[in-house]
Amino acid sequence: MSRLDELIEELCPDGVEYKQIKDIAWTGIGLATSVTKYKRDKGVVLIHNSDIKQNKIELKNREFLDEAFVKKNKNKVHQLHDIITVHTGDVGTSAVIEEAYVGSIGFTTIITRINDFNEVSPYYLSHYLNSHLFKAEVNRKSISDRNNLNQKDFEAITIAVPPLEVQREIVHILDYFMLLTTELTDKLIAEFTARKKQYEFYRDKLLSRDEKYPMKSLAELGKWSGGKTPSMSEKSFWEQGTVPWISSKDMKSSTLEDTQDHITEKAVKEASMTVYPANSIAVVTRSGILKHTFPVAYIPFETTINQDIKMLVVNEDILPRYAFHVIQGKGNDILVKTKKQGGTVDSLDFQKVLAYKVPVPSKDIQSKLVEVLDNFESICTDLNIGLPAEIEARQKQYEYYRDLLLTFAETGSMLMTDRQTDRQTDRQTDRQTDRVECD
Repeated sequence: MSRLDELIEELCPDGVEYKQIKDIAWTGIGLATSVTKYKRDKGVVLIHNSDIKQNKIELKNREFLDEAFVKKNKNKVHQLHDIITVHTGDVGTSAVIEEAYVGSIGFTTIITRINDFNEVSPYYLSHYLNSHLFKAEVNRKSISDRNNLNQKDFEAITIAVPPLEVQREIVHILDYFMLLTTELTDKLIAEFTARKKQYEFYRDKLLSRDEKYPMKSLAELGKWSGGKTPSMSEKSFWEQGTVPWISSKDMKSSTLEDTQDHITEKAVKEASMTVYPANSIAVVTRSGILKHTFPVAYIPFETTINQDIKMLVVNEDILPRYAFHVIQGKGNDILVKTKKQGGTVDSLDFQKVLAYKVPVPSKDIQSKLVEVLDNFESICTDLNIGLPAEIEARQKQYEYYRDLLLTFAETGSMLMTDRQTDRQTDRQTDRQTDRVECD
């Protein structure tokens, strides 16, 4: 029998009490007024909705508020061991405060202060609010908007409140499980990063034969052209569309399988869209992503593109996969040498892109290089596909055990965990045995 089993057997063998949040915690709304004019280079850390993850806070950017302003709004300041809970969007996402934070304009937060109640561990409550059990309880309520939970509705949610010793043991188990999950995730990411760097190293090595192979400009690799966007107001151009239409948001993988948006044959005809042949190469020339990345993708299917994309249809003496690898391999250098300065949206000087020169060996050598580079890319792609799936599986495993550990029988009811049901069955069997022996 585990330590948790022993505690449950001793302290709550017949179930636990369920209480409304208002009976176990003090709640309050975070800042709801504009704070932009109170931002400073130092002061009290400002936290945003997107910074709150399950059981942790990850600040994307450190921003600070004027301390005098914070003092005037001290009831909005999160204190040590408070719980900050999102109730707009991903309702219930919670974390325990480890330093002083304040809320931010654009969303409201609920401060769950339980220090004075001494009935609930903040870490236990944080795990509970993050659980599917809490979301199921929200869904059972008659709430008009479950994606924007108000303070009254939040306070009315009921949760299981086992004895503090049981809460602490559950937190100990879940924290350990989270630690193992995090460590494994870090190892998987490190493995993928190492393989990706190895691939990039060998790719760059194979493609850095400027003195050995003839050099050609990207313009000489084939025909380059751009696309456009059919009228969004014309529904017949988009509804039930079957023709792929590439935009910057699709350019997240090196080989596309499909596009998020599709247009109709009517749009192709009436909007004079160019349909590019399979095995073309797409590059992004205008997008915020160009701040740090030059997206290049191999397109193995016929497609159209928008105005932020340029497409290369290679000449006969160029293998499409070689053109893809060499452009992708030189991507960082292309970005540095062709990016326009200024402007509201990051973009490339495409004439400079066309003038950029790359090594172009014979087709036979291109074929050999492609074979090697495709093998390397395949390994990285498999890891890239498997990594999120493995991380998701570990997260689901943690969530399963979290919900199992947080499920208790309500006092006087028949809602029990498997463990409690087994114990009740054992007790009934023991009583029946005692009666038989007495008879």
